[in-house]
Amino acid sequence: MQITINLPPDLEQDLLQQAKTANVPLQTLILQALCQRIEIPSVSASQWPEAILSYEGFSDFPKFESYRDELLPPCEPELF
Repeated sequence: MQITINLPPDLEQDLLQQAKTANVPLQTLILQALCQRIEIPSVSASQWPEAILSYEGFSDFPKFESYRDELLPPCEPELF
């Protein structure tokens, strides 16, 4: 698809300068900007928030791992 847009001269010059600095064609720079703007969160972006990842819990609460020995093993289905 081809789209034509009219840019104000100052924006055009800024984009041209950024493309030159990044050593990429202007079309590539604009395409990258559009992709960033409309990007659907990827799998890596949908990880747990930092607040969850850095949560340390309460010092007097037993660690989850301490219950592992009490867990039942998974059921193995009979194949035949």
